[in-house]
Amino acid sequence: MSDRIPMTRAGYDKLKGEVDQMESVEMPKLAARVAAARSEGDLSENAEYHGARESQGMLQAKINLLRDKLARAVIVERAKDAGDEVVFGATIRVKDLKFGDEEEYVLVGAGEEDFDSGRINVASPLAQGFLGRKVGEKVSIDVPAGTLKYEILEVRFD
Repeated sequence: MSDRIPMTRAGYDKLKGEVDQMESVEMPKLAARVAAARSEGDLSENAEYHGARESQGMLQAKINLLRDKLARAVIVERAKDAGDEVVFGATIRVKDLKFGDEEEYVLVGAGEEDFDSGRINVASPLAQGFLGRKVGEKVSIDVPAGTLKYEILEVRFD
């Protein structure tokens, strides 16, 4: 995986903070839990020990995943104005051509995405389908759930 991951400075700092929290607070707590469970004796039948070791392994895997994202990060400044073209950092208002609903999305970097509030990762299939398109264009975007059809109504830079 050598793909670069675009993100803003805020997104990078957020991920870095999560990794630091996991390494300096959560991992020592789990290590203490493992040590306490180990001191209880026979490890072959010690459910607390095995549970703590499993939690420790899952936390380490998450740390490794986030560290990989940080290592491949490319800090991108949000566009101030790219006219009516959809680019990283743009807020777009689109119309779902199947249901007629209007939706608003902000194209953000890794670590800043929150689909419930309309913040979508620029690397996601949905965002990739919008990139480079202009106001008035109709787009068909293939996503795992099928094909979505939208019309781009507005592009702005808040």
